Amino acid sequence: MIDTSRFKNYGLWLSISTLISLILQGFKIEILPDNYQEIVNVILSIMVLVGVINHPTTNGNENSNNKDC
Repeated sequence: MIDTSRFKNYGLWLSISTLISLILQGFKIEILPDNYQEIVNVILSIMVLVGVINHPTTNGNENSNNKDC
């Protein structure tokens, strides 16, 4: 049976979207605008603001291997 909880991982979706972008770029299909760096910075800033991107060794994170937390 497939573990569907893996599909809730934000890192997985970020990796998949990056892979799709790179594959399309390899086929000379331009889907990104000229100012994509600014757009990425805004998106990452919003993700940090809402807590999607966080420090993985904080208390309460089951993936934390840091014994000092």
